[in-house]
Amino acid sequence: MARNTKKKQPEAHKIDCAEVFASLRDLEKLKGIPVDYMVERMKQGMANAYRKDREDRRDVPADNVVVDLSESGLSVHVVKTVVEELEDTALEIHIDAARNINPDAQVGDTLHIPVDVEKFSRIAAQTFKQVVIQGIREAERGVVYESYSSKAQELLTGTVLRIDPSGDIFVRLGTGNEQNDAVLRASEQIPGETYEPGDLIRVYVLEVHRANRGPLVHVSRTHPNLVRRLFELETPEIAEGQVEVRNIAREAGSRSKMAVRATMEGIDPVGACVGPRGGRVGAVVDELCGEKIDIVVWSEDPCEYVRSALSPADVISVTLVPGQKACKVLVPDDQLSLAIGKEGQNARLAARLTGYKIDIKPASQAEAE
Repeated sequence: MARNTKKKQPEAHKIDCAEVFASLRDLEKLKGIPVDYMVERMKQGMANAYRKDREDRRDVPADNVVVDLSESGLSVHVVKTVVEELEDTALEIHIDAARNINPDAQVGDTLHIPVDVEKFSRIAAQTFKQVVIQGIREAERGVVYESYSSKAQELLTGTVLRIDPSGDIFVRLGTGNEQNDAVLRASEQIPGETYEPGDLIRVYVLEVHRANRGPLVHVSRTHPNLVRRLFELETPEIAEGQVEVRNIAREAGSRSKMAVRATMEGIDPVGACVGPRGGRVGAVVDELCGEKIDIVVWSEDPCEYVRSALSPADVISVTLVPGQKACKVLVPDDQLSLAIGKEGQNARLAARLTGYKIDIKPASQAEAE
């Protein structure tokens, strides 16, 4: 005998709006996602759920679905135009049916027709859930992006996650909700440095871009400002504004020159950066794996600035070239190689630090000329 079976009706999905808003407030405290943002995403999810639940699978325009969501309740209305001859059931309602809802309805009026959200199918409910989850993910990425975009040009400490065959290093920055991965390109690494997964590493944040999976953070170990930030950590006088770092010229892994000046009388800017027994500059050198650092005094006088920048070489005289940002430097014969430096490095860094083209000559040659 055939057995009568009843088609199982979709289970109703009731929404406790007071509980929903309490959860949204907790989410805002925990992850910084605004309640208003999530409410808008939920309203969008409910509108999409309505579209999925329609038997005709008609993609009803967004303006024709009105969703109201507050702590007091949830309501969904579909907006239809009152007509005498019904052609589009998704967007139109016959005048007779309209007057059953609103006796004063006239042809051409728009009518807000209530939708029973508790009869939404499982597919519609799943659509609603996916939109909300996606909204949370996007908001989380937005919060993290805002957090890291404010840290651009700052010094951060991270953990080496893995090293790509190309040489790029992936670094985990931050903790908890602000945790994010950064890329240290091979070109931004100090020559000769090696790292293993799990190593701690200090990096300078170059820039932060929005990406589908979260902020894309690019970091560097070769940028001159890495030296600046390290000295800010080691030198209280810089952090407090008593000493100002005016400029830095750097060849990462080999040598840097940093020009400083005191903003207060009685402060020795070079001595402050060097520290007692060279402890402060020593800490920076250790962090940069032995990179040599020359700290010189900045001056408004270009001649004095160039003389200082060529340290540790002694300089007899500096003469500016009229009409050009260049100068001629005279040094003792026994100081020529020191002033020029190995492969011209000292002179090259001094020129980059001061912005002047530097022509160095020994005293004997100048006398002969």
